[in-house]
Amino acid sequence: MATFESKVNINRPVSDVYQYLSDFNNHQQLMPDSVQDWTSTTDEAHFGIQNMVQLALQIIERVENKSINIIATGKPPFAVKLNWNLAPDGEGTLATLTINADLNMMMKMMASGPLQKLAEHETQRLAVILS
Repeated sequence: MATFESKVNINRPVSDVYQYLSDFNNHQQLMPDSVQDWTSTTDEAHFGIQNMVQLALQIIERVENKSINIIATGKPPFAVKLNWNLAPDGEGTLATLTINADLNMMMKMMASGPLQKLAEHETQRLAVILS
């Protein structure tokens, strides 16, 4: 299992950050430009990655003001879990996105860079949107 992580401090209360992240309809704003054909509900999202693959994600657990746990559903090219963890940080929030992907050696060489960039992109977009 390969792990990719990115952290960001957001000058908003944990409850604001949690409320935003707990609704998948908001996650489209966090995605890079290569994500296309986004459709979502509060609990699920379906989208394509430009010239690559169609993906479906589902929020499987919410712990109020602490975490949102997401898994890939359907037939992803590899098993993947995304976990948003939130912690108070002074008057703001420390938001951490961890992506765990079950990658074989070949996939690890190809996907590690893009998955780390995805984690960093999402946390940075979250900070911009909520600032």
